[in-house]
Amino acid sequence: MRAVLAIAGVELRRFLRDRSNIFFVFIMPLLLVLVIGAQFGGDAARGRVVVVGESSDLREVLVTEIEDDDVAVTFAGADAAREQLARGRADVAVLISADDAGAFAAGDPADLEVVLGSQAGAQATLQRVRTAVRAVATERNQVRGLTGAGAQEAAAAAALAAAADAATPPRLEVTDVDDVSEAFAGASGFDVGAAGETLLFVFLASLAGSATLIRARRQGIMSRTLAAPVSTGMAVAGQAAGRFAIAVFQGGYIMIGTAVLFGVDWGNIALSGLVLVVFSLVAAAGAMVIGSVMDSDGAAAGVGIGAGLILAALGGSMVPLEIFPDSLRRIAHVTPHAWAYEAFAQIQRRGGTLTDILPQLGVLAAMAAVLLALGAWLLRRSLARPI
Repeated sequence: MRAVLAIAGVELRRFLRDRSNIFFVFIMPLLLVLVIGAQFGGDAARGRVVVVGESSDLREVLVTEIEDDDVAVTFAGADAAREQLARGRADVAVLISADDAGAFAAGDPADLEVVLGSQAGAQATLQRVRTAVRAVATERNQVRGLTGAGAQEAAAAAALAAAADAATPPRLEVTDVDDVSEAFAGASGFDVGAAGETLLFVFLASLAGSATLIRARRQGIMSRTLAAPVSTGMAVAGQAAGRFAIAVFQGGYIMIGTAVLFGVDWGNIALSGLVLVVFSLVAAAGAMVIGSVMDSDGAAAGVGIGAGLILAALGGSMVPLEIFPDSLRRIAHVTPHAWAYEAFAQIQRRGGTLTDILPQLGVLAAMAAVLLALGAWLLRRSLARPI
């Protein structure tokens, strides 16, 4: 067992020392998650409002009402706010001038300027802003009514707050008949993009890493390994463990990086890690098959990258699986990516348990077992073949 782990450690170090992997392993995955997350809107499902104006009572109460409706609020200058709207980083801009703030403080009507962005959810966010403005106006009119009846303003505000706490708010249940919207409920663009890119790069890193297996055979590393007190079975197991270590390292790096940089919610981290481990077994076994049947490391890297991209595209790692038509979605399940994608979606968006993802894990484990057996057999044969 010690020899197997030593071989696996050597393979992982050889992979990390390859300078050509620095960009593709460490930089490119996070860049793609950023691009996809921005495309899907990040916090777009919550709504994004940028507020322009100095601190005032009007700004404070309005922002409180907007945030209570679970809308993300940021502050910026007028030019910066318009730039955010133009770049799709905000849905609505609310401009509060000094005159507006003064009129509100004096109890007079205030006219707010609202600029609407061109994002898909901008209209919905605008309605939420209007609701917040009406709530502020209603509360102000109630206070004015009570003070007009002889109550002190502070006492009137306290009485209204107490009445609001004592009242039972109306409850509205919305049933979404759009399957796609329902599938993405509760997930940000970063969550969706991170899961797909993790699967894409785990498979790419593994299959492209099959070239190191060919180089190990060509450079005599495998021969020197077998010259030591190491059996052929241990050497084969070590190579399989090395491919597995590369896959797990790549996936773990993306999961940790996206959680820290983009706040990606991976749900139950133990279950997400289990999905990554089983998927990595499939990727490692696939790398062994390619590295055993081919004798050219350049050709193996090309085939690995090509196959990895095709399988990822078909399996929902580039475009969410939920958007696929039914016929293409059924075809997608010939890939391990589709099964792993569904498992991640179950964990991230629906709080899935181990029982919920057992079918996906079972299919992935079966794929890994078949490919590992085939890869080990092919690697044994390749050791006896001149290269």
